[in-house]
Amino acid sequence: MGYVSARGGLDAIRAAERLVRRLRLTSESSWLEEDQILEKLRLLVDRVMGEAGLWAPRLAAKALRQSEGDATEAVHLLRAYRSTLPRFAYSEPADADDVSVERRIVPAFQRVPGSQLLGRSVDYTARFLERQSDDLAREEAEKLRSEASGTPDDERSEAHADGDTPQRSPQRLLEMLREMDLVVDRRRADDPEPFDITRTPARPPAARSALLSSMTRADTGALVNQWYRNILGPDGYLHEVTLGEVRHGAIDVEVRHPVTGLPVCVSSVRVTEVEAIEDLEGVDEDRTKFDVGYGLCFGHNERKAIAMANLDIACHRDAGRTQLEQSLLLTTDALDSAGFLEHLKLPHYVTFRSMIERKFAMRKARNRDAS
Repeated sequence: MGYVSARGGLDAIRAAERLVRRLRLTSESSWLEEDQILEKLRLLVDRVMGEAGLWAPRLAAKALRQSEGDATEAVHLLRAYRSTLPRFAYSEPADADDVSVERRIVPAFQRVPGSQLLGRSVDYTARFLERQSDDLAREEAEKLRSEASGTPDDERSEAHADGDTPQRSPQRLLEMLREMDLVVDRRRADDPEPFDITRTPARPPAARSALLSSMTRADTGALVNQWYRNILGPDGYLHEVTLGEVRHGAIDVEVRHPVTGLPVCVSSVRVTEVEAIEDLEGVDEDRTKFDVGYGLCFGHNERKAIAMANLDIACHRDAGRTQLEQSLLLTTDALDSAGFLEHLKLPHYVTFRSMIERKFAMRKARNRDAS
């Protein structure tokens, strides 16, 4: 039996790259503009920025176009680009209470201070595939655009579920629970420096900031899978899960001015924030109270933030007894897992040749022993 590696070298690699560019750039359809990706695929852009750890909408749109819609490849392109950028400043700590809320739902309570603010969501509609022609879609777009032009801004931007006046920074449900003495207070008196996962890999046991940062950059699907595995008991029944609050909005990013030393707003980013309520029922836990997990990520990505919040409290309750924290830190990053998978397509002929030779040697030894 012979074993010969594939040949072609640098010329074959360049030809493969030309094929990719040819199909992307010379198709019969019109060129896909950045604004089209930003406006029509906004949730995908948000997901790529979150997993890349870089808030740069136009760069994310470029990466998605270059990767032909492959989200993991787009994340790889953004992280590679970010690694070339100088780090010239650190942002000031931002208070999540300063988020200008565009969407806020509280599944745990019917009426809460500040109102339920539905915002943009398909949670309350049936899933029907829209099959109208492009011409009908354009007509509907023009109709909606004309209707919006005659609607007051407040009415157009709000979709609240009750008669209360919507607030841009409403009181949190968590504060209400604290006033009722129903929540275990895990707040710290000190303010530890956040763990920087871009410079030091997070390994268990890790600080809470390292775990939250890792989940913020984790692959959304992988994180949701970890959450689902965690709440699915050995008996096949789902454990009770309650969401306290889901928020989406914009928050300012400030840095210190190098001359005046005063904080200066340099950007505004959109974030999704979730607080998840956990019913304490352990033998060594205070069963008269709840505990709360926290999740926050770039853009509008409620799936990731919900999974984060529930896994945050799950890791705290687990306290290292299982491999949950290790699994979250080491297996949910899209580039780590996909990178290992992708490298299998690279030449492995030397390794495989040695495996073949071992098989031949074992076969020869077995035949010798049999004779």
